[in-house]
Amino acid sequence: MTFARWLREHSLFTVTFALFVVFFAGMAVSGFAVYNDDQLEHGLAPIGFFAYLGSGAFGEAVFENWESEFLQMGAYVVLTIFLIQKGSSESKPPGERVPQDDDPREAKVGPKTPWPVRRGGFWLVVYENSLAILFFVLFGASVLLHAATGAAAYSEDRAAHGLPPVGMWEYLGTSQFWFESMQNWQSEFLAVAALVLASVYLRQRGSPESKPVAAPHGETG
Repeated sequence: MTFARWLREHSLFTVTFALFVVFFAGMAVSGFAVYNDDQLEHGLAPIGFFAYLGSGAFGEAVFENWESEFLQMGAYVVLTIFLIQKGSSESKPPGERVPQDDDPREAKVGPKTPWPVRRGGFWLVVYENSLAILFFVLFGASVLLHAATGAAAYSEDRAAHGLPPVGMWEYLGTSQFWFESMQNWQSEFLAVAALVLASVYLRQRGSPESKPVAAPHGETG
């Protein structure tokens, strides 16, 4: 396989991940400038770029956003198992069975069948729920990292006001932690709701996220 063919076959992931890297770098550079501006305004010495990358302020900004993204995707994967939206390209058709509902234990097994399906048992149970498991594990890890880095940033701000620092678990109980989380969570589910409803009536030719342009509004999936 040539590199050009490989790149074409993996272009969606490659481009989206490249955009992540670009915007992550932009966030780091701009956040570094904002942080040092704030330091100078409070009569404190600026810090170096790599020191900023290891700071609670940067970690908190990163992980509070990752947390909401992984929650959104994990919840969406699970909710679309049970819930439908008539006419939406994001929903299974009402009252119809789709291939995703098929029991893999009844599938015809071949050499290209994923190993957990061929093995069965515990490994199949994990594998048939692995997409949701992945996102919820990443969500949980992001929550803990948000709490740890947020506690460091929160304690730094408290120290500037002559107050004692807080630990990670104590920070989890503060309104500051939940404000940071909820302001991201609400926007993620608003975006999902907008996509689900908009795909009933609006189209994007060529995108698998859209129904065919000529499809009736009431046609689901």
